[in-house]
Amino acid sequence: MIAKSSKPHNIGEDLILPATAEILETVLHQPARTIVSKTPLSRRTVQRRIDAVAQDIEATLYGILKNTEFALQLDESTLPGNEAVLLAYVRFIKQEHLVQELLFAKELLTDTKGASIFEVVNDFFKEKQIPFKNILAVAIDGAPSMVGRYRGFVAYLKEVVPDVLAVLAFYTGST
Repeated sequence: MIAKSSKPHNIGEDLILPATAEILETVLHQPARTIVSKTPLSRRTVQRRIDAVAQDIEATLYGILKNTEFALQLDESTLPGNEAVLLAYVRFIKQEHLVQELLFAKELLTDTKGASIFEVVNDFFKEKQIPFKNILAVAIDGAPSMVGRYRGFVAYLKEVVPDVLAVLAFYTGST
């Protein structure tokens, strides 16, 4: 709840524990401060729990991608500080439902050429032990670094996954 509300992590100690104690004392008509005071909600504890949940979610996603065919969507964007960022999303079917997840957001340290983009994706897949053969399709924008016939990302991907379906996804920005 603390993470979902985007509140400072110390709100657990400052607000949630006193409110919980008040509720328990009102409902149970017994002092609840000793029980509530044993509940660890310090800023560091909350942060550790958030990190642990995030790591578990990531590990679960990587485990699914190791054994499931999926579609990959890539988008390269430039931030105001002239930093290039590569966003990768995956879509797959899990228990008859289409699932979409953010796979990663990585800074492109050198340039935004197709080879550099492929290197970031390749390094990530190797690190997480996700096989390229599980990629059925890739959705990209029409940027030359993505669609270039010889040096675009798709060209490099097709060297590894020859039958991958490349889909151009255009966004006009108008409604």
